[in-house]
Amino acid sequence: MNYRISDKFVSLKPSAIREIFKSLGTPGSISFAAGNPNPDSFPVADMRRFADEIFSSDPVTALQYGITEGYTPLRKLVADRLKRVYNIGAPDDDLIIVTGGQQGIELTCKVMCNEGDTVVCENPSFIGALNAFRSLGANLRGVPLTDRGIDPEKLEEVLKSDPKVKFLYTIPTFQNPAGITADFETRKAVLALAEKYDILILEDNPYGDLRFSGEDVPTYKSMDRDGRVIYCGSFSKVLSSGMRIGFLCANRDILSKIVVAKQVEDVHTNVFFQMVCAKYLSECDLEAHIAGIRNMYRHKAGLMISALEENMPASVSFTRPEGGIFLWCSLPEGKSLDEFVKRAGEKNVFVVPGTAFTADPAEPSRSFRLNYSMPTDEEIVRGIKILADIARDMGCE
Repeated sequence: MNYRISDKFVSLKPSAIREIFKSLGTPGSISFAAGNPNPDSFPVADMRRFADEIFSSDPVTALQYGITEGYTPLRKLVADRLKRVYNIGAPDDDLIIVTGGQQGIELTCKVMCNEGDTVVCENPSFIGALNAFRSLGANLRGVPLTDRGIDPEKLEEVLKSDPKVKFLYTIPTFQNPAGITADFETRKAVLALAEKYDILILEDNPYGDLRFSGEDVPTYKSMDRDGRVIYCGSFSKVLSSGMRIGFLCANRDILSKIVVAKQVEDVHTNVFFQMVCAKYLSECDLEAHIAGIRNMYRHKAGLMISALEENMPASVSFTRPEGGIFLWCSLPEGKSLDEFVKRAGEKNVFVVPGTAFTADPAEPSRSFRLNYSMPTDEEIVRGIKILADIARDMGCE
């Protein structure tokens, strides 16, 4: 049969990261390609205890349909923490539990954009969001990053030239893939532009809890005064990525439509894991748990940066993140990223090419993403030496 794929999906390609995972079965391979939290960060013993308690005391709630907005105790706990930690939560805001941050991103675009509308994003940006926007028929306009975050001048050029922009999608803190954090002045300038051109901001903050150096920067949502920021968060990087527990906080007029869109997609997020998450937030010290994760990633990021400084040719640049789980490397002009990635794969070292993260899939890149949360210390040191040798063999100095 000749299958006629929809126009929205016929040109979409699978996630480059997920495809790389299929090649990782080779013994001795080193993956810098993951976006996963380190499994040592999973509070397994507590979750086992909570699971037993839930199935002993309240199995029906755990196994029955729930309300679309989310398990009520969890919603309150999340809202309280957002206010306490991030000063997020205006009188007109509401909160919904979603199936991972990815669903929150996709639902926002589904509710706010018609086909042909424009979503502006950082360039590079998170591949899952980019594909979600493409799948819904949105046009993507990428704005380059500087070491201070998205470039406000370039952003205004896009906003001036394109009246169909609906929102800016941004990961302002420990950005994926670049590891860059937008500073306060950049955030003020971007929020002012959003107000001037009357667009929304979708603020994606899955890594915000993972700061291991430097000073916190206020979120866009905490600076929002007229309900134009939609805040997307997740427990994937601090409790468990497999639970798929995320949340959106936004003006209730937007949230009411997102509830309808979620009802169409999956009715509600897994109630059992919402209950587990609620028990953890109410009975354990989440902030102490997060502090332990920060210490782990401080060590791993420091080890990777030291290995890059000691081994990588000076012409290969890289970011120095203050948190999160990624850093971003760039080859010098004239060097082939495809060749570099291919040679690395032949030596069983896997990185994600920058082309996976561009708003325009045809746009060339000389950069690649490295993850430090998953590899062991020994793999970080050995893998960076291999990548440095490849860069030298290719003529990087």
